[in-house]
Amino acid sequence: MNKMKCLLLAALLADVASVRAQGEISTAVTDPVAAGFSGRVVETTNTAGYTYVLVDTGSQKLWAATTQFDVKTGDPVTVGAGTSMANYHSPTLDRTFDMVYFTGGITVNGGTAPVSATAPVLPAGHPPLDGAKPVALPPGHPALTGTAPAVKFDLTGIPRADGGQTIAEIFAGRATLAGKLVLVRGKVVKYNAMIMGKNWLHIRDGSGTADAKDNDLAVTTSTDAKLGDTVLVSGVVTTNKDFGAGYKYVVILDDAKVTVE
Repeated sequence: MNKMKCLLLAALLADVASVRAQGEISTAVTDPVAAGFSGRVVETTNTAGYTYVLVDTGSQKLWAATTQFDVKTGDPVTVGAGTSMANYHSPTLDRTFDMVYFTGGITVNGGTAPVSATAPVLPAGHPPLDGAKPVALPPGHPALTGTAPAVKFDLTGIPRADGGQTIAEIFAGRATLAGKLVLVRGKVVKYNAMIMGKNWLHIRDGSGTADAKDNDLAVTTSTDAKLGDTVLVSGVVTTNKDFGAGYKYVVILDDAKVTVE
């Protein structure tokens, strides 16, 4: 997926917020998004420059969405690889979905669905996109991953966790630490609450450098935190994590235990 499509998909993902749907699609279905899926459209609707389609694959009905294109009920479609979002609600549609597959393209009757030439900006509350170049952001939107934090934090004097590692050490030792539990202390420099059912935060402890890209550690957790909090994080190291749609992390502590100190 090219950069323009990633930004288009990013804006589409931001149209969703966590909520339980009315039960049309089971959250327990096998996730087919890695290879995409095909079927016939049984329902479709447009909103805010995007098209949502309910696709009957023959074995299940799955919602998919991408930038607006021409499609009608009964059309055969093929949904390209994308990313699944569970338990989300579209505020513009005022409609909830158990699962939606967001993709950069949907093929209709053998043709490719058109993609808008203008990428919309990322709405407030959208999680960071690793490696994305800065775009026009609404007021209050957190800094994109890979850019400097909007607020400067004092990272001096943050003590190493007892028996733990610094952020730079985790990056340096990621090959051997992958799959292992680590303990690290740092200050929250970026925070997004309840995206894909998790709180997303980035911590720094003064170790590493921006040039080496080993000074900022991504963490997902169920614990609430806020910018500037010093936190003790215990989590399993995952390397080269790709959530799709540009969410790629060299190192991340997913579903970590976080203690605000």
